[in-house]
Amino acid sequence: MESQDDRKWMRRALELADCAAAQGEVPIGALVVRDDQVLGEGWNQVIGRADPSAHAEIVALRAAAASAGNYRLPGAVVYVTLEPCTMCAGALVHARVARLVFAAREPKAGVVCSNGALLEQAHFNHRVQWEEGILAAESAARLQDFFRARRGKPSTVQGRD
Repeated sequence: MESQDDRKWMRRALELADCAAAQGEVPIGALVVRDDQVLGEGWNQVIGRADPSAHAEIVALRAAAASAGNYRLPGAVVYVTLEPCTMCAGALVHARVARLVFAAREPKAGVVCSNGALLEQAHFNHRVQWEEGILAAESAARLQDFFRARRGKPSTVQGRD
């Protein structure tokens, strides 16, 4: 169930997505929160770091684990602007994240609900609860604008930075 805190943290994830876009990366942002404290933040940095694993979620999880001094993050919530891929969903399970909140679905590579329902697999020894759709339109607009600009087409979204 969506809360005001979920909206607040997703707004921060969208700001992080803007950091990615400013660096020429796909605009996806993520943060890890526990007990109303940010443990780690990240945005897509695969190009800048020349690292195929530098997805927003992985960058945020690495920062959170370093902050917590533990690779396990029980009780943590991950907020991300786009539905996670296989690698990122697996990392959430391994980190023992309690909950995932994502904005927009990813019909091509998303594995939480778009393709395969990976977090629902019975063979995992940890369950990540999840929720989708918080500020989904804002996330989708950023992604659409980014790819439209890459193709050299004007934005259809009015009033966007």
